[in-house]
Amino acid sequence: MKKIKLKNFKTTLLLGLVLMFAISCEREISEEAVLATFNSNPDIFTDAPVGLTDDFFISFDPAGGANTEGFGTDETNVYQGSSSIKIAVPAPNDPNGGFIGGIFRDRGNGRDLTGYDALTFWAKGSTTGTIGQIGFGTDFLDGEYPVARANIQVTTDWKKYIVPIPDASNLTQERGMFLFAAGGLDIIDNIPNGNEIGWTFWLDEIRFEKLGTIGQPRPMIYNGQDVTEDVFTGSQIYLNDLKQSFQTGTGEIVTVNPSYKYYTFSSSNSSVINTDDLQFDQSGNPYFIVQDAGTAILSATLNGVSAEGSFTANSLGEFVNAPVPTRAEQDVISIFSDSYNGVSNLNLAAYNDSGIIISAPIANGNQYISYENLNFVGLGWDGTVNASGMTHLHVDVQLNSDGAKNFIVELIDFGANGTSDGLRGSDDTAGGYLMPSVQLIKGEWIGLDIPLTAFTRATGGGGFGRPNTSNVGHVGFVSTSLDSYLIDNVYFYKQ
Repeated sequence: MKKIKLKNFKTTLLLGLVLMFAISCEREISEEAVLATFNSNPDIFTDAPVGLTDDFFISFDPAGGANTEGFGTDETNVYQGSSSIKIAVPAPNDPNGGFIGGIFRDRGNGRDLTGYDALTFWAKGSTTGTIGQIGFGTDFLDGEYPVARANIQVTTDWKKYIVPIPDASNLTQERGMFLFAAGGLDIIDNIPNGNEIGWTFWLDEIRFEKLGTIGQPRPMIYNGQDVTEDVFTGSQIYLNDLKQSFQTGTGEIVTVNPSYKYYTFSSSNSSVINTDDLQFDQSGNPYFIVQDAGTAILSATLNGVSAEGSFTANSLGEFVNAPVPTRAEQDVISIFSDSYNGVSNLNLAAYNDSGIIISAPIANGNQYISYENLNFVGLGWDGTVNASGMTHLHVDVQLNSDGAKNFIVELIDFGANGTSDGLRGSDDTAGGYLMPSVQLIKGEWIGLDIPLTAFTRATGGGGFGRPNTSNVGHVGFVSTSLDSYLIDNVYFYKQ
C-alpha cells in the first residue's frame, strides 16, 4: 500500500458524522412549542473545571504516542485565584509518549456558544516554548465544528491568548470545550519545533467570551492560493489548507484552522465537480470526486465572506491507470504501488529541484505520482531496503509533455551505515539508467523493467554508476528538458 509523506503536507484533526433526524409524518411541531435551549455558561476552567466530564481530561490515544502522565493542576503557579492547569510536555523520546494532548468535554448535553466570538485563556511556560494546537469543538464523539490555532508561542510571563470562532451560529449544542496538543515535534508537520527537551506550561481562566474586538475575517481554502491541476474523471479533490485569519483589535493577526463544516463550497460547473456529493476517505478527510470531462472552479464562503483561494480542475476525462502488477508479493520489494505493501513514510520529494510541481492524485481508486517540470527528484522513505536479492527495478512512466529528450532513473544506496552521507568520499553509491525519448509515447504508460546491473551512468550528485543495492535509500527521476511525467508501480523484483 502507498503511505506517502509529501513536503508541506499537513494533517488536520477533522471529526465529523452525519446527523440523522427522525421526523414523524403524523405530528408537526406546534406553533406554541418552545425549542429547547442549552446551557450557555462560558466558563471552562477557573479555579476548578466547570461542568466538564468527571474525568476532566480525556487524553489522545496512548497507542498513537500520547503521553498521559503530564497532566495535573497547580496551586502555586496561578494567574488568578487558587489553581491552574499544569502540563508537563515530554521530550520526543519519552518512553511514555512523545507528546501530550487531549480534550475537555462538557458533562451535560452541550452548551450554546452562539453568544461568543472567541475562546480565551491565560498561559505561561517554564521556558519560551510552542504549544502545537489549542482549540475547541473536538469531543471524541460526533463533534462537527472543530477549530484549532496552531503553534502558539508562550513565554515565562502570563499572557492572554484567543482562538476566534469562525461562525458561532453553528455552536448551538457544543460539547467540545477545549483541546490542546504539545510535544517536541511540530504537531502538524512532525518536524522539530524548538521543544526538543521536556518543559512545562500552565493554563488558567479558560472560557468563551464576547470580546467584540475581533474583525476583518479572512477565510482561505488551499492556503489562499489559486490552484490549477489537470485531473481525470474519478480524481479526488481534497479540501486542503483551510484557514481563517482575524484582526483582534490589538494589531495582532490570529489564524485558525476551521473544520470544512464552517464553509459553503460552490462549483462553477456541477457536471465536473458536484459540491452536493461530498465524500470521505478512511481517515475522515473530505473530498469531491471529478465527475466528467471539462473545467470547474471550486470556491467557498465562510459566514458570508468569500474565501481566498480556489481549485481549478481541468478534467481530461477518463484516466487509464497503469497496468496492475501481477508478480507475487514475495518476489517484490515495493516502493510505490497500490498492489503491494510498501515502505514506510514515503516522501515524494526527499530531494528535488524547487521548480517541480508535485502531486499524488487518485483516479478510479488508484494513486499515482505527477511530476510537472521535472528536473530531478528523489523518492525517499524510512530506513533503507535491501534489494541485493532482486534482479530488476520496475517503473511505470507516462510522458505528459511535448519535446522530451530523455528520462533517467537513478538508484542511490546509503552504504553499510544505512545513512545518506553524500556520494563523494563516503560509503554511498549511485548510478543511473537512461531511457531514450524514442521509447516514450505521450499519454501512454510505458513499463520499464530495468536490470539492476544496468544502472551504469554517473549521476549529477557524484555517483559513479554500478551502485550497491543492499541499502537502497532513494529512487530518483531526472529529465534534462523539464518534461512532465506520471509515475506508478515502482518496485524491485526477482525474475
